[in-house]
Amino acid sequence: MAILTANNQSLTEITSLPSGVSGGALVLLATETASSSSTISFASDIDDTYDEYVFKLYDINPSADGAIFQVNFRDGSSAYDATKTTTWFRALHSEDGSTHASLSYDAAYDVAQGTGIQKLTGSLGNGADESLAGTLQLFAPSNTTFVKHFLYRGSMYFNADGAMDVYAAGYCNVTAAIDGVQFSVDTGNFDGVIKMYGVS
Repeated sequence: MAILTANNQSLTEITSLPSGVSGGALVLLATETASSSSTISFASDIDDTYDEYVFKLYDINPSADGAIFQVNFRDGSSAYDATKTTTWFRALHSEDGSTHASLSYDAAYDVAQGTGIQKLTGSLGNGADESLAGTLQLFAPSNTTFVKHFLYRGSMYFNADGAMDVYAAGYCNVTAAIDGVQFSVDTGNFDGVIKMYGVS
């Protein structure tokens, strides 16, 4: 087997990858801006063109203090109700360092072979300077043999004045393709920007 090498010997001088090495570039497919929105849906461009789709969340700010940001998936029908099995955990630390210093799994935030909405955050702050940012990855959504995996990681302003680092993961346990993704809050509306990319 041949070893692929860069076009010169210094990493700082590399101007291109060797032939045969994929760059895994993100291709922007859609941008949705929420403005007092109850949901943001991506209902097209999720197909077999890419094996991975990435959703970037920017400055998601809810109208209701303590709202929870969430996601669900569509599997060929008009409803966002794909059957899922998921898990959820978070790290939390307060601004003054005196309380809420913890790392924990929370069974109330996951789904066990159900169609319910997947929570992506804890209780969000709704102040003018409070928001969340995160990334959701969806793998091989058009595969009709295997389950469809997803991963989420986000950083958020916890409404009790602290930082929360959230991890959620799971799979849509359906043989049908996943062809839509919908984001929402459990109460009120939200502002922010969500971008969808395909990974080439």
